[in-house]
Amino acid sequence: MKIMEIEGGRELSGTIRVSGAKNATVAIIPAAILTDEEVTICNVPEITDTDALCDILNELNVKTSRASGSLVIDPSKMKNGEIKEEYSKKLRASYYFMGALLGKYKEVSMFFPGGCSIGARPIDLHLKGFEALGAKVTKIKNKYTVKADKLVGANIYLDIASVGATINIMLAAVLAEGKTVIDNAAKEPEIVNVATFLNNMGAKIVGAGTSTIKIEGVEKLHKCFHEIIPDRIEAGTYLIIGALCGKNFKVDNLIPEHLDSVLSKLEEVGIDIQVGQDYAIVSNNNKLKHTTIKTAVYPGFPTDLQQPFTVLLTQAEGKSKVVETIWENRFMHIKYLNDLGSDITVKNQTATIEGPTKLNGTTVVATDLRAGAAMVAAGLLAEGTTTITNVEHILRGYEQIIEKLESVGAKITLKEV
Repeated sequence: MKIMEIEGGRELSGTIRVSGAKNATVAIIPAAILTDEEVTICNVPEITDTDALCDILNELNVKTSRASGSLVIDPSKMKNGEIKEEYSKKLRASYYFMGALLGKYKEVSMFFPGGCSIGARPIDLHLKGFEALGAKVTKIKNKYTVKADKLVGANIYLDIASVGATINIMLAAVLAEGKTVIDNAAKEPEIVNVATFLNNMGAKIVGAGTSTIKIEGVEKLHKCFHEIIPDRIEAGTYLIIGALCGKNFKVDNLIPEHLDSVLSKLEEVGIDIQVGQDYAIVSNNNKLKHTTIKTAVYPGFPTDLQQPFTVLLTQAEGKSKVVETIWENRFMHIKYLNDLGSDITVKNQTATIEGPTKLNGTTVVATDLRAGAAMVAAGLLAEGTTTITNVEHILRGYEQIIEKLESVGAKITLKEV
């Protein structure tokens, strides 16, 4: 097990460059197998989720190679096979192999995916979409088998604007016969990036980024070169850290439009912020104002930044509220923030934060990826030493987080215990 020790209370100054988007990368890597030709993806983050997906590719006899931020995927000798539980349980995004393998081979067999325990995360919308395209789903214990004689385009309405279901149905539909229409589709920038990748390979997808996506099936896809967009969640995390501890703290290589809701809230609480074409500069302001945030699907306030933002609100004067509407278990970090000295109560999916409070270092747990990011933010602010356990969650989603923070003045040690 790895732990992270953070010496808090240090002013951070300098520039952090944002890596490629995890939530786009983990869908684009499985999508690459839809062709038989070599695909080159650049701006791929070096995180353990990427490694886990490459392990699955290797099990399917797909050749992968990495160099300076690029990933080359060669599926020319690929063989369809069962994705074992030891691989699928490593990350939630393993389920994208369902759509990709179903689309390519009309058959997939794999175990239920893993990932962070932030709430009930069923895949029923994915499966309904596959069934609408003509597939039959069989489940035995924790194993799913999805088969189709052929896939035929259909009109599919999503009861919830699910990112995972939207992408998985796209993956299954690009090689299906005829036209597929996904209504109430999720609109996240990562979906647009995935659709662009598929179109670069020869797919015919329009409407990505809107609530209606139309897909005209094609016979085959071909090789391409594609760039992953910057990670808006990583960018938002570092902006929040800069707001807590920074002075002229620059977050570079971001797309401001992807962070409108977050930038708006930072300004609302009184953070000094300067936004450029592809960067933002923030500085700590010792007198922050309380506010209320409510998570929502894009373009609303992202649930993935709710936990780090809660740390910032511990320093705001008065009573702030955080309403979580996406995941029911996304307040597991609150206990550990209170251990550090915050004053937060939770009732009916709403956290009430009384501030400002002084935080003092102690031992805390990264219960999931974004809770881990919140613990890092809190540890950087707190006086003394904060020890974070279960940091494997953090390393899943933040490329070189220790090196990046140390480059702007943080003091962090990663230890094996």
